[in-house]
Amino acid sequence: MNVEEVMQELEALGKERLKKMYLSNGAREPLFGVATGAMKPMAKKIKIDQALAERLYATGNYDAMYFAGVIADPKAMTEADFDRWMDGAYFYMLSDYVVAVTLAEADIAQAVADQWIASGEELRMSAGWSCYCWLLGSRPDREFSESKLAGMLDEVERTIHDAPERAKSAMNNFLYTAALSYLPLHDKAVATAEAVGPVEMKRGKKDVKTLNAAESIRKAVEKGSLGFKRKYVRC
Repeated sequence: MNVEEVMQELEALGKERLKKMYLSNGAREPLFGVATGAMKPMAKKIKIDQALAERLYATGNYDAMYFAGVIADPKAMTEADFDRWMDGAYFYMLSDYVVAVTLAEADIAQAVADQWIASGEELRMSAGWSCYCWLLGSRPDREFSESKLAGMLDEVERTIHDAPERAKSAMNNFLYTAALSYLPLHDKAVATAEAVGPVEMKRGKKDVKTLNAAESIRKAVEKGSLGFKRKYVRC
């Protein structure tokens, strides 16, 4: 399939209800409002096609950009490629659920995510912390440096309350994921989450959401989710 055929298919799959929901979360025109599950038949047909993924991402259409992440070849992408994708990720559903997810399947994932976390830019920070969530939730514990992750937990405790809003959410998710999916630091992650306490994240001008990693961790442990690892990062 070429770009035009994919775009026609995506447009046909679009739903006005989903389009409104995506727009309310920060998406902007152009977009069709396609459910992610509805993309699976087309993804199975195309499989992996990095060249097509690049052209779709460059359209600026939210649904096409999301689908680009599904068919991309993360191992063929360079640091510059991921930075370029981040430049185009104008809101968190792209930075955290397209770019960070794609990066999580690349060999350079930790190195790139580290740079983004240190950037001070809201969506890059959000994508960097989110990438670690996808990594910890899918890769064996042995692939990570315990001392490095312990330092990252300390960084969250020091900085989360003053971090950019979307970074707060990703850092909160990092506490949660470290506690459940990286067993060597479960106790430290729980203690860090308790020390951090509730975190207020502003959404828009008036809406404020309270994040509480410690509470979420307790509920997940009670449900038997300790040690959770997913088979696949991308859908």
